[in-house]
Amino acid sequence: MSRVNELRMIARVAQMYHVEGQRQANIARHLRISQATVSRMLKRAYDEEIVRTTVVSPSGTYGELEAGLRTRFGLSEAFVVECSEDRDGAIMARIGEAAAHFLEATLQPDEIIGVSSWSETILRMVENIHPMKTGKAKYVVQTLGGIGDPSVQTHANQLTMRLAKLTGADPHLLSAPGVAQSREAKLVLLGDTYVRETMDLFSKITLAIVGVGAVEPSGMLARSGNTFSSRELVDVVDAGGVGDMSLRFFDENGASVKTPLDDRVIGITLEELSRVDRVIALAGGQSKTAAIRGALRTGVIDLLITDKFTAERLVASDGQRAPIA
Repeated sequence: MSRVNELRMIARVAQMYHVEGQRQANIARHLRISQATVSRMLKRAYDEEIVRTTVVSPSGTYGELEAGLRTRFGLSEAFVVECSEDRDGAIMARIGEAAAHFLEATLQPDEIIGVSSWSETILRMVENIHPMKTGKAKYVVQTLGGIGDPSVQTHANQLTMRLAKLTGADPHLLSAPGVAQSREAKLVLLGDTYVRETMDLFSKITLAIVGVGAVEPSGMLARSGNTFSSRELVDVVDAGGVGDMSLRFFDENGASVKTPLDDRVIGITLEELSRVDRVIALAGGQSKTAAIRGALRTGVIDLLITDKFTAERLVASDGQRAPIA
């Protein structure tokens, strides 16, 4: 019976502390024991499972879905946002808001941010960021060529420049097209001093923010002219491609899809992304679900911010596939 008596005392101390809100010193005086003994009893209360910690997810948050994404895809973190409808515009807006808050809360001093400037979801993030007074970044580096159709070009430049201004960083624009006309044309463009300076910073990026695209390009990317012809995209699909990050294609298992198109892209590679300390993907939508699943299987992404509808599809469709190590 001695153990029962001991546990009874521990339970009473735990009740006084956790339920009644009494301070340890008050409990010690009341029970005529030392404060050190009270502290030890409170620890024992956890060890004996007299006290158990329960985290209740607030309304509009999705702890189970986030845990499912982390487990199935080997992510360090996943954030699932509330969205009232499974529609691209609404999804991009909600993901952008959540990503802006996350960046504001976690940006490290002297961070070197890599950003793909042809993502509408990333544009929504930038629109929601507040000017940062502390924890300022060092550089914002454009990771995919930005030159394209002049009527759309302003979006890419504004995204990079505005993010730099908001984070107190120096912008480094990639003053070349995302897709060169040929391999030879790309080599000429890479000889430009300013293009080379920006691309040399790829290896120094500490935080990369990427969108995930289906093989069919987004409206912004299509309008920019930084994409491939329909025939070339059919070849990507025939090779097993399901999506891209910065115009670097991958298949449903996350393996790179190598085609001659790679030789024309002026931007960061999946191999370079894999060496970045933190890679955050902002992506959602029914049309992109297969692409997002493939992107998560590349092992490149550390953190995913998506919507509840997409998260449900990803968790439900992935079966018992083992998480990426």
